[in-house]
Amino acid sequence: MIALGGQAQAAIIGTCTITVVNAGTMTTNSALNVLASSQAGGNAAVVTVEPDSLVCSILNLLDCYGLSALPPAAFLSAPAGGGDGVTYASTYAVDGGAPVNGAAVTRLINGTYTVAVDLAANRASGTFPAGSYQAQVTVRCE
Repeated sequence: MIALGGQAQAAIIGTCTITVVNAGTMTTNSALNVLASSQAGGNAAVVTVEPDSLVCSILNLLDCYGLSALPPAAFLSAPAGGGDGVTYASTYAVDGGAPVNGAAVTRLINGTYTVAVDLAANRASGTFPAGSYQAQVTVRCE
């Protein structure tokens, strides 16, 4: 699992830098129908998020940026048939807080945040074929 990094301009005239610390690892459950970073042996992707806006500082605004971590629509790579009948769900946790749905927007003020991103891929029927899988969660700071 890979979380995206980059820098985005916000409408509030500032920047938000996302840096990948750890790309994360997904492992399977015993039934071989779920791949998830939250499974035993897996680990969440970790990114740092640094929103910075002079306007937010001057006006002491408390909700300048919105953070989300959207799941992919498909694997980036998978063995033949590995992506068939799969649904994806992501969650993220800011600074060790409770996990929230990846599509939910968390408001941030200027600062540096550590964000753990988990991804789960659930197969509707059958098992995941053996092989290497790669997926990418889109982390946004807008």
